[in-house]
Amino acid sequence: MKNSRRSDRELAKAIGASQPTATRIRTKLENEGYIKEYTIVPRFSKLGYHILALTFLKLEMKFVDEELEELKKSVPEQLARSPSGIVLLKTGMGLGFGAAIISFHEDYAAYDNFGSMIKKTTLAGIVDLQVFLISLDDESRYLPLTFSILANHVLKLKEKEQKK
Repeated sequence: MKNSRRSDRELAKAIGASQPTATRIRTKLENEGYIKEYTIVPRFSKLGYHILALTFLKLEMKFVDEELEELKKSVPEQLARSPSGIVLLKTGMGLGFGAAIISFHEDYAAYDNFGSMIKKTTLAGIVDLQVFLISLDDESRYLPLTFSILANHVLKLKEKEQKK
C-alpha cells in the first residue's frame, strides 16, 4: 500500500523472505482478492481536477430484484456514454441518504454540470441530493489523500494479531 512500484525482490527484502516466496505471497493475495489493482495517487490539481465532490443521494428504494439488477447494468452504461470523474458510486446508509458518489471535477462549473446530469438521470428515483465540495488546490490543510497511513494501521493490526 505504501509503494506499489516495489519489485518482488524489494518486497522480499522488506519482509525478510526470498524473492520466490514474495512472488508466491503476492500472487496469492491477488488471487484471493486482497489486492484489487495497482495504482498511483496522483496530485489531482496537477491533472486539472480542482474539486473533489462527495455527493449524497436520497433514493426512492422500492425495487424488486429484477429492477435492481437492471439498474446495476444501466448506471455504468449511462456513465460510459457521458464520461465523468466518478471514482466511487455505492449504496450505503447514514445521514438519511442511501447512496454516495465520490467524483473529481475541473472546477465548480464542471461539478454543476455533473450535478445537473445526476439529477436528470433515471438513477433509482433521486428524492434529494446533497453535496460537500473540497478544494484540491490547498494541500497545506489537514491530510491529503494517501494510503500510507492506512497501510501503517494495517501493519499495527497485524502485529496485534500476531501477539495474541
